[in-house]
Amino acid sequence: MAKDKKLVEQITSMEDDFAQWYTDVVLKADLIDYTSVKGCMVIKPAGYAIWELIQKQLDERFKATGVENVYLPMFIPESLLQKEKDHVEGFAPEVAWVTHGGLNELQERLCVRPTSETLFCDFYKNEIESYRDLPKVYNQWCSVVRWEKETRPFLRSREFLWQEGHTAHATAEEAEERTIQMLNLYADFCEEVLAIPVVRGRKTEKEKFAGAEATYTIEALMHDGKALQSGTSHNFGDGFAKAFGIQYTGKDNKLEYVHQTSWGMTTRLIGAIIMVHGDNSGLVLPPKVAPTQVMIVPIMQKKEGVLEKASELKETLSNYRVKVDDSDKSPGWKFSEQEMRGIPLRVEIGPRDIEANKALIVRRDTGEKLEVSLDEIDAKVGELLETIQKDMYNKALAHREANTHAATTWDEFTDIIENKQGFIKAMWCGETECEEAIKEETGASTRCMPFAQETLGNVCVHCGKTAKKMVYFGRAY
Repeated sequence: MAKDKKLVEQITSMEDDFAQWYTDVVLKADLIDYTSVKGCMVIKPAGYAIWELIQKQLDERFKATGVENVYLPMFIPESLLQKEKDHVEGFAPEVAWVTHGGLNELQERLCVRPTSETLFCDFYKNEIESYRDLPKVYNQWCSVVRWEKETRPFLRSREFLWQEGHTAHATAEEAEERTIQMLNLYADFCEEVLAIPVVRGRKTEKEKFAGAEATYTIEALMHDGKALQSGTSHNFGDGFAKAFGIQYTGKDNKLEYVHQTSWGMTTRLIGAIIMVHGDNSGLVLPPKVAPTQVMIVPIMQKKEGVLEKASELKETLSNYRVKVDDSDKSPGWKFSEQEMRGIPLRVEIGPRDIEANKALIVRRDTGEKLEVSLDEIDAKVGELLETIQKDMYNKALAHREANTHAATTWDEFTDIIENKQGFIKAMWCGETECEEAIKEETGASTRCMPFAQETLGNVCVHCGKTAKKMVYFGRAY
């Protein structure tokens, strides 16, 4: 039995060291491996399968709103990047540059895309001529490079996978509508598929995307009380259009500038799944993004008929993502390994179960065990997977609610940030200087100005000036 527990004993307890627990889980669950390029990772099959399910389900939701997929180059000429001043200043510290092609020095440096606004603008200026060409609602699935100083698997790496939507519209109203539409799509996806509750809101001027008129965000709370920005949607207005000369001829035959948006989600979502749902045995995956939803473990598998029954059971459960663990490892080892990998349901079947026409089902999220007739197992598995999905969301929501605090004075704010964890709701004056002072003094940044505003007082929690917005603050990844 000691040998069977070895896999789990190698995970640091999240209560002892949350950061080390996280690293242990991503490695022991076989999601990633490190590489010889600092800050870059190999996403292994177990990790990439989660991304594939995220990608598939997000892509279906995008296309239901009229989005089309395209692909643009990964290189951006320096002169193109320089066209939008605020944008280039925002990304300059993170840009990786290509200076040579083979043995020859390039006449102009090429940026390895940190994001593709400038490429889409260069494309749109030739693609769009008339109001009949609008709207353009495009998305691309790709990787980007940002030369981060401190990296952590999935949460912040120098190269990561994402999708980036880039749209062009005839009016400011249409652009704003698309910006909010995509933010709500992201929020619904997180809650319905990833079982992660989020706060929807607008970023402050200081925290908005470089070059945007407005940035909207969804913010999630991790198990350790830190916030994670989980998706953003940006309204660019006509700023990029003016910088790049993207104009169209309207119905009145006059030239107008387009209004643009962009929006993105990344492999950071896998990190969010780990940190919201995981426990000291490893991953706990929501059924909708679990590469394997059901693992069948044959007990005493060398006995006649056991493996054949397990295979038959796999066919019975073919509506789900199901596998049979027929390896020669001990059952205890298999149980630990499947718990580590976060598989939602384990089905155990052995000679006595076969004789009694039943199997034992074990829930990963709660550890609950249920004996189920083989005649009813297909329906019961479907019911349990739905229940697990809902229960995981409700558990995460309860954790967020229990760790969201209101502060009406600066003493309350500092007491919460030092002695508790989670989000702090507080009134704010709207001034960047005050926002920066709060972060410098406490390490808590403004996460968003939530759409669901509350009045917690009339004055700013920090400076005492007249309050303009209720803001969620928190320490963040």
